[in-house]
Amino acid sequence: MNPKKWFGAVLCALAALVVGCGGGTSTPVAQQQSGSVFVTGTDAPLPSVVSFQVDITGMTVSDGVNPPVSVLNGTQTVDFARLNGLRTLLDINTIPAGTYTQVNVTLANPQIGFLNVTSPQTNPPTRPTISTLNSTTTPAATLTTSSVNITLAQPLVVNANDIIGLKFEFDLRKSIAVDGMGQITGAVTPTLDLNAITPSDADAFIDDFVAGVVSVDASGSSFVIQGPHGHQFTVNVNGETEFEGGDTFANLTANSIVEVSGTLDRLTHAILADSVGIVSQDKFWAGGLITFVDPPTGTATDFDLYVRSVLPANTGFNSGQISTIDLTGNENYFIYWMHNRFVNPRFSNIFFNSSLLVPGQHVSIAGPFSNGAVTVKRVVLRHEGHTGTWVVGSTDANANTFQFNSNGLAGVLFNGPVTVYVTPFTKFRGGLTSLSDLKGTAALPLRVVGLILKDPISGAPVFVARSVELLPN
Repeated sequence: MNPKKWFGAVLCALAALVVGCGGGTSTPVAQQQSGSVFVTGTDAPLPSVVSFQVDITGMTVSDGVNPPVSVLNGTQTVDFARLNGLRTLLDINTIPAGTYTQVNVTLANPQIGFLNVTSPQTNPPTRPTISTLNSTTTPAATLTTSSVNITLAQPLVVNANDIIGLKFEFDLRKSIAVDGMGQITGAVTPTLDLNAITPSDADAFIDDFVAGVVSVDASGSSFVIQGPHGHQFTVNVNGETEFEGGDTFANLTANSIVEVSGTLDRLTHAILADSVGIVSQDKFWAGGLITFVDPPTGTATDFDLYVRSVLPANTGFNSGQISTIDLTGNENYFIYWMHNRFVNPRFSNIFFNSSLLVPGQHVSIAGPFSNGAVTVKRVVLRHEGHTGTWVVGSTDANANTFQFNSNGLAGVLFNGPVTVYVTPFTKFRGGLTSLSDLKGTAALPLRVVGLILKDPISGAPVFVARSVELLPN
């Protein structure tokens, strides 16, 4: 078969990888009054920024009359740079019924991580390094204010025996200051956007939540997980829940670490799982961004991972650093959100394996951890979001593609525009209805969420879009 036709056929099969699913809701019954807090983040202001981590030390809501009430348990440390177009769950709390119009957020300990990247054309290519600005560096990362008050555009109405939520977005592009040369000054002026949402809203869907399994209730088709902040959540599964990589509910144990996507059930306040991926069976997991692959072509023997999150947190495997991950050839490769009903999960290694690793991919690793090192058993390709611009005149309706300049970190690693493939399951948002809407003479601002794959023919990264969203100018 012609190689280009083969790759086109492969990408058609990838339609199954990018199906966006939403969960159903149940009829409310008597429960305590409660509010849910969700968080999404936007892109960083410079191409080299890989991480913006900050402590959310408190979040309260008020009605302007009574004392404020908290919707957050303890301090939450969040890396907002990884949540471009993705949503994670922070907390669920019970608060008095009422109408709340004001939100106060307190913050501390900002930390900005950015890559030092030489030209990707350097032969041989060099490994990027990481630099970090925090309170002790020069320049220091500092908050211009540690307390932010927001008046909600629409009140947060908490009804008795029901659940409501807040979407929390940290606008990094407007928050992190740069000088006239485009260099980060270290000053952070928090620019936050909070909106009331219901569990059935699209913004309430949880698509990026990793946690360790605490217990399994086979008879109740549920399990309990403990997230990175210590809070425990119940996850319910049903006949519509998809288990990734050929696993089943029976594979869950107290050693498992899972990635869960789904919605909050209005009846139980549990997570109703749309998809469950067992990303580790060895009580260790680390997720982040591939910054270098060795060798760049052929079968990789190792790759550099910018580590954004680790479970458990006390292993000594440091978040915020680049670690070289050795490969033995015995690893299993999976793609999260493979959607078994459309594609046999055993075929995932056609799209992703040790020969198809490329800088810019969002992955996780798992396996036994001992003496400061991990023996990798699983490598999982995960969805990611990028903000950038449509390349004028690049829309190809016959190939179902367009060209996209990523303004974020991966734009540096890509070294130029990346081809975006859309499928019948790609969702268009922000006023877009189809690929044909990408037209005109102006570079349209977009957010693309999906999977970064390596074209086995050219070796270049390509983007298979789960969603394409037109952003405000």
